[in-house]
Amino acid sequence: MWGGRFSEGPSQVMEEINASIDFDRHLYAQDIAGSKAHCAMLMKQNIITQEDGNAILDGLDTIQQEIDAGSFAFNRSLEDIHMNIEARLTELIGEAAGRLHTARSRNDQVATDFKIWVRDAIDDLDESVKALQSVLIDIADQHTETILPGMTHLQLAQPITLGHHMLAYVEMFGRDRSRLSDCRKRLNECPLGSGALAGTAFPIDRQQTAQALGFDGPTANSLDSVSDRDFAVEFLAAGSLLAVHLSRMAEEIVLWCTDQFQFVRLSDSFSTGSSMMPQKRNPDAAELVRGKTGRVFSAFMSLTTTLKGLPLAYSKDMQEDKEPVFDAAQTLKVCLLAMQGMLEGAKFNTAAMKAAANKGFVTATDFADWLVREKGMAFRDAHHVAGALVKKAEDKGCQLDQLSLEDIQAIAPAATDDVFSVLSVESSVNSRSSEGGTAPANVKKAVADARRRFLK
Repeated sequence: MWGGRFSEGPSQVMEEINASIDFDRHLYAQDIAGSKAHCAMLMKQNIITQEDGNAILDGLDTIQQEIDAGSFAFNRSLEDIHMNIEARLTELIGEAAGRLHTARSRNDQVATDFKIWVRDAIDDLDESVKALQSVLIDIADQHTETILPGMTHLQLAQPITLGHHMLAYVEMFGRDRSRLSDCRKRLNECPLGSGALAGTAFPIDRQQTAQALGFDGPTANSLDSVSDRDFAVEFLAAGSLLAVHLSRMAEEIVLWCTDQFQFVRLSDSFSTGSSMMPQKRNPDAAELVRGKTGRVFSAFMSLTTTLKGLPLAYSKDMQEDKEPVFDAAQTLKVCLLAMQGMLEGAKFNTAAMKAAANKGFVTATDFADWLVREKGMAFRDAHHVAGALVKKAEDKGCQLDQLSLEDIQAIAPAATDDVFSVLSVESSVNSRSSEGGTAPANVKKAVADARRRFLK
């Protein structure tokens, strides 16, 4: 491979640290596609003959079939996917195979392959996130009026609807899809034709190869083209936020499955037991989604650390770019599938949710708002009065709507029987009709809007 410059082969240790075929074999489809586009361009520009070009294209098709079928013999001594394919091409068609690398370096070759792979991974993840959103929207549609306690600080705060809660995650995942889409737009410039770093003296047509590979156009600077891995870092950054959102939802599922909450029961297919305690029913799938977040974060840190000190242009350090990206993409994919499966088989305990929402004086804010709205009290004063009422209910061991009018008037003399219309959790959620609020009527509209925005 190295030609006449070297008289000895690499040591066994050098071969071990240098070889990337164990992981970059995942790029084979992208590498073959890039090689076919490059070959077609060389033929059109009369840089290689039609006879050689057709032989190369036929050989590449054969190699694709062999790898797809699992019969291709990968050789670690050939270092990477590029040289493995080139060596096999030489076996198949002879000397003509050597003409494929005209006007091309492994530097622009791998940058192109990797961009196509990340682009494909983005498209795949987008479909998986969209499928998860669809499940969440369906749950929201079924539970527009199901009441559960909304929380801050993991303490009971105000009653909300389950549909509203599910749609919050729909919005999070919508932003994740938007970030992945932005990443895809920025990466969609083709490095092929940049050579090792300075371009090439051959009369190539970079517009043709870019178009053939589905790029918007060629990259503008050959030096940047071969050294750029921003697209991979940005993919991992977007993936890290996606992992955060999956982990937050997983944490809530873990909590909701406990005996203390009993809000949800996962199907047997997404639960596990204990080797010692026969009564256990563990939400391990949710815990693993939560735990695997660290793998995605570490991938982001790994790649940014690799890149931070590299001078232009290409350095072998950049071979370390693929494993974290491959692992993060696979981790995100399985976490999305697990979350979708958990939610599709989940059974929500609406009675437990409603009972929990009736605890913790969650309509105290509604009482304060009523004093402001009906009695003209300043909100800060009303807040103080509502706090005193909560203390009274706490002392009596009851909820706010279980107090007598006399109890309420002892704290708020201006109160009338109308006050009870705002002290139930049903009246509370129905009153939250401001744009983006939890009122059932709002949630029904929000479900329809979410279907239009995210699922079409």
